[in-house]
Amino acid sequence: MKILIVGLGSIGLKHLAISRSLFPGNYVKSIGARVFDKWVKQENKINSEFDKEFSDFAPDIVAICSPSPSHISIAQIFVEGGANLFIEKPISSDTLNIVELIERCISNHRLLMVGYNLRYLNSLQEFRRRINEGLIGRPLSVRCEVGQYLPNWRQVEDYRGSVTARRDLGGGVLLELSHEIDYLRWIFGEVDWVRATLLRQSELGIDVEDTAHLTIGFEKRNAGRQLIANLNMDFIRHDTTRSCTVIGDMGSIRWDGILGEVSIFQAGRKNWETLFANDNGIEETYALEWQELISAIDEKRSPAVTGEDGLRVVEIIEAAYLSSASGNQTAVIRSPIKSEASR
Repeated sequence: MKILIVGLGSIGLKHLAISRSLFPGNYVKSIGARVFDKWVKQENKINSEFDKEFSDFAPDIVAICSPSPSHISIAQIFVEGGANLFIEKPISSDTLNIVELIERCISNHRLLMVGYNLRYLNSLQEFRRRINEGLIGRPLSVRCEVGQYLPNWRQVEDYRGSVTARRDLGGGVLLELSHEIDYLRWIFGEVDWVRATLLRQSELGIDVEDTAHLTIGFEKRNAGRQLIANLNMDFIRHDTTRSCTVIGDMGSIRWDGILGEVSIFQAGRKNWETLFANDNGIEETYALEWQELISAIDEKRSPAVTGEDGLRVVEIIEAAYLSSASGNQTAVIRSPIKSEASR
């Protein structure tokens, strides 16, 4: 199997090292996003310089780890060449041409997987399982937050020039921390609407939002009742935080993504009780992503995180941008995807 990594920032280098260590029998090559840009014509066709460099290299898998605004154009090139696609999160910085890419993957019988690696945390899987099995009864309310001080997060570079901090590279808390939107949808289902306030409150010298306050309404379940989640995201807090608390009619359950713990406060009790405290850690989740990718290709099945999952997250983000600009609650518009059978 031949693997090509496009984009050699921090996440690209991570995927390059993992793919080489997990699959030493495979042929793994890499190319920086800026070099790749020079080798691609405006009509998204690879030019002769790339063909010469990679003349004997038709990749079976392309892992796209470049800034998110370039994801779709790069993916469109390789899916026509027969490659399966792994796209780092988010799948793109906007919804333009995502549906077209998904449908091209379907028609070409190619796999498309998106890199929301938090789904592979044992603690988050346990949190989801306990909620779905009814441990706290019917969920009534969700409180979710994630935050980290940007200069401490991006210590190896000038954070102001990083993807995270630049609008033109797909930065800002909504896109960069979109893991939270993905796992909330994974646990509680499709999102109907969002109300958002996006702010730039710090003196960090960046041109993207550093704080987002979202209220999210999920599709109605349980006799027409609608579950509401509050999600707070930021680049400004010094106490690094990633947590989610779900309040149910039989108690509350809490996930601490930093400690990798799941705790419960049952009705009638006076204290929180730890249910799970044996997490696998973030680094292992990247290897698990690759194992899932290879297994899905071998078994000719959909991966755990599909292109449609990636699309739905970006649709929610676009609704949040519109809501913040208008000051109104905004419906999430879900684009239909044509299956092969419907063509």
